[in-house]
Amino acid sequence: MRTDHLPFPMPERKHSLNQNWKGLTFMHWEVDPNVLRKHIPEDLEIELFDGKAYIGTIPFRMEKVRPRFLPSISLISNFPEFNIRTYVKKNGKSGVYFLTLDAQSHITCFYAPLAYGLPYRYAKCKFEKNEEGGYNWHSKRKEDGVSLKGESSSRGPILQAEKNSLEEFLFERYCLYVYHKGETCRAYTYHEPWKYRVGEVEIIENSLTDSYNLGIKDIFNPDLVHVSEGVEVLTWNIKPVGEE
Repeated sequence: MRTDHLPFPMPERKHSLNQNWKGLTFMHWEVDPNVLRKHIPEDLEIELFDGKAYIGTIPFRMEKVRPRFLPSISLISNFPEFNIRTYVKKNGKSGVYFLTLDAQSHITCFYAPLAYGLPYRYAKCKFEKNEEGGYNWHSKRKEDGVSLKGESSSRGPILQAEKNSLEEFLFERYCLYVYHKGETCRAYTYHEPWKYRVGEVEIIENSLTDSYNLGIKDIFNPDLVHVSEGVEVLTWNIKPVGEE
């Protein structure tokens, strides 16, 4: 397992889940950190790049999600997911914090909040690769109708983030944070460095991002778009920060 790209070591204990993240469209907007603050636990530091905070909305497909010691099951292990995330730090470790993870998986939306504290919500989702090699995506949350609909494409060469670049800040993160059972917890995630292309999107609906009132002036035109074919991922169970 390659480790030279990791900013910190993975836990010595065995990972708990295997999964693949496929066909990702990363749409990022710059946001006011003071507006973002209300969505983030107080003991997490909002990370800035050149003084700017970012929020990402990311449609993609989860594939082969399964416990480490079990095979994947098609109807359970594969489903579209549409998440909104931002970038935080705790005790020197940079990670991701999710505002929501909308997914078409009843099992995940029931189990993940209980076991991991992750804010999964059930949504009807469509995700497909189109004839041009890009992706079409549409989610509509069951409980309130919040939706995201659009399509993405990519251009140019396959890239990897350069050291100290904005892309490294956005992509190369190997843990996530949740507030679970009264404590801030961390879960580690391992994958090889991201490979991506510069992307373009046409957003038709985006009440998903807009519903968080982040002060984004144009929810139909992200400041940055990148598209990746994806990565294979190992994840570890959450542990309270300081007890890993």
